[in-house]
Amino acid sequence: MEDNKNNDKDILTLTDENGKEIEFEFVDSFEFEGNVYYALIPVEDNKDGEYVLLKLENPEAEEGEETNLVTIDDDEEFDRVADYFEDAYLSEIDHDEEG
Repeated sequence: MEDNKNNDKDILTLTDENGKEIEFEFVDSFEFEGNVYYALIPVEDNKDGEYVLLKLENPEAEEGEETNLVTIDDDEEFDRVADYFEDAYLSEIDHDEEG
């Protein structure tokens, strides 16, 4: 995972299981049900503005140890995480627009 700054946006370059590098805009990271999750937006080919939720594998890793962002394979877990993120993120956007 590589961090870049692009016009004041945090850009992460991730490598998929096929070795292809894909750039994502970092939206947020959050802890939920004892796990750490990342919300990311693909930089390219994302006309619908969809986001991706990934789970941080080995969040307690010490310096030099590998950490990975992995897909959430369990549908029920994904639904709970997506609901939590949307509630928190959308209410934050609404709050910002009111003020």
